[in-house]
Amino acid sequence: MKFVIVFVALFGLALAAPAAQEASIVRSDSNVGAEGYQFAVETSDGKSHSEEGQLKNIGAEDEAIVVRGQYQYIGDDGVTYSVSYIADENGFQPQGAHLPVA
Repeated sequence: MKFVIVFVALFGLALAAPAAQEASIVRSDSNVGAEGYQFAVETSDGKSHSEEGQLKNIGAEDEAIVVRGQYQYIGDDGVTYSVSYIADENGFQPQGAHLPVA
């Protein structure tokens, strides 16, 4: 009998828990070319991400892609977090007010 009471109580809590909201895309732009690309996406839950990449030293032995971008989201604490970054031959280099600095 105790099991049934506990089971019903847990089942009731599960039903009362707020359902996870599904986000929808509210804006999406992209442009892809032979020497680079760019895109921007924004969702209904406050997330956004934009990025552009370009080839560097085209045709050379040290040809590489350089990527610059930024994204932001609203954390569980209600704070909006923003990160900007560059990724190139030196690796991924993020910057944000909430990130530690070396």
